[in-house]
Parts: sequence; C-alpha cells; structure tokens
Amino acid sequence: MSNHTEPSVIVRASNIVVFSNPTAGAGRARKYLPRIQKVFESSSILAEFVVTRSVEELESCVQKAILRGKNLLVTAGGDGTFQALANAAFGADVLLGIIPVGGGNDFATALGMPGDPVKATEALLAGQERLVDLVRVCTGDGRTRLYAGGGGVGLDAEAVRYASGAYRQLPGRIRYIASAITALARFDSVDVRVDFPGSNLPSFETQALLAAALNSPTYGAGLRLAPDAKVDDGSLEVVMMEKLTKFEVLTLLPRLMGSGDLRTSRVKRWRARCVRFTTQQPCMFHGDGEILGPTPVEIEVVPKAVRVLAPTIG
Repeated sequence: MSNHTEPSVIVRASNIVVFSNPTAGAGRARKYLPRIQKVFESSSILAEFVVTRSVEELESCVQKAILRGKNLLVTAGGDGTFQALANAAFGADVLLGIIPVGGGNDFATALGMPGDPVKATEALLAGQERLVDLVRVCTGDGRTRLYAGGGGVGLDAEAVRYASGAYRQLPGRIRYIASAITALARFDSVDVRVDFPGSNLPSFETQALLAAALNSPTYGAGLRLAPDAKVDDGSLEVVMMEKLTKFEVLTLLPRLMGSGDLRTSRVKRWRARCVRFTTQQPCMFHGDGEILGPTPVEIEVVPKAVRVLAPTIG
C-alpha cells in the first residue's frame, strides 16, 4: 500500500466479496481491477472477486454471497453499480463498500472516498463502519427502488440516455455535460408539481428544466446541485431548476465544467423527508444515473438504511 495504512480490525474480521462491473467508467473498472486486487494482496486481506456484467447478475450474486455468510460486500464501479448492491443487500446484516471506478462517483465522494481507485481501496481497507441513508422511490408503474445519491426528472433524466449510450466513453463530468447539452437541443421544459406529503411545506408548480431529490451534494460526476446535502442527516435536498433559455444554460457551463457549482436565482431548494413529483406529460425518473420508471413518483428518505465502510472522519 502506498501510504502503508493498516487495514482496520473490522476488515480483518470480515468475509469479503468485491463485485466488479467491467463496463463501469467506460472500461475504467477493467483497467483498475488488477491494481485493486494488488492492494488487497499486499495488505494480506483475502477477498473473493466476482465480475458481473448486468444489474440482474450482480444482484443475484450479492444475494448468493449473503447466503454463503459473506458480510463485507464491495462494488468496484460507479453509483449505478453501488445502487444494485444496496438494493440486493438491503435488510441483510452486512457491511457495504464502494471503490469508485465509474463515470459518476458522487456517492463515493460524499462518503469521503478518494477519487483515485487505488487510494480509495486503501482508504476502504482502513475505514470504519458508518450508518448512511438511502432514498426509496415508487414510480408511476408501481415499482419501488432504492438509490444512493441523486435522482430526478427533466433535462437530467433525458441526459442519462446519452450518458449511458452515445457518450458512454467520455470521462467523468465531461460525459454528463455533453449529454446535457445534447439533450437540451431537443428538450424545452416540463410542467412539474412538487408536493411534500406529511409536511407543512406548501406545494409548488412551475415549468422546470429539472426537479431532483438528492441524498448527496452532487450528481452527474460532481455537479453541485445540493451543496448542503448530507448522506446521514435523515432528509432529502429537493431541487427545482426553473425553465431557462438555452443561452442562460450555456452561460452556466463554464462554472459547471470547472467547480461544478450551479449558481442561478432560478434554482429553488427545500429540505424534506418525502416529496412527490407529478408531471403533466409522462416523464422518466432516474436515480444514480439509472432510469427507474415514469412519473408520478413519490420519493422518501430511508434513514440509517445501510452500514457502509468509509474513511475515518476527522
């Protein structure tokens, strides 16, 4: 290990499986996997490495690993790969971990994981247990799914189609910005109503570029849509960006490309435990960059949903 950090007691006492998605991060996961394995070996930590090629295969392998008594389950992938792990392991008495090698690693960043996969592996092995929230969404077709970082409707959901398709090979934030610009050429706005069930917060309705519910400060590989969000505070950051002209969107791009900050008076923010998005026309909702289902959607925080292995805070 480059910094000679000793693995934590909890890691040494665990039965570990690392699930790798070789297509994550435009093949970045495949490139880094041997180096990740070397960190485990040099730390004298035994782990089983499993390569999966679809969400369904990963979830099936996770469930089988739990039945075999594996109690530390780690993904080497992006936010979408971790989402699959979290859904398969939810409710089981296991510890989860993430090594960020995907195109968007916003949840890992929120946990304090280094961006470099090798350093992240070292930080994981030296990490401590932490309880974090997840987000549960029920989509208009009756499906329920958990996600970890951010999700929304509107321009960002349209951009997901390009990010996972034509622009899949582009790195990090560039991939999401390029996808958003392409989506913008065909996207105007969506009429969205926001309600807050179980709360005194008033409803809000507008023509929006996007409406999102976040557990992490960023999504889309570092776009700071909800800078005050925390993954363990038992609440969601709800963000609505009102309709902008294409010129107004383009003027935001230099800062988005640089710091990831989104500064405009046309952004509305709320903090809530539950939110409902209803749209006049059918729209798809995405979570962690994965299309999950159509509106209307009801989204709620699941406090202290899972135990994760994360760098020691402080």
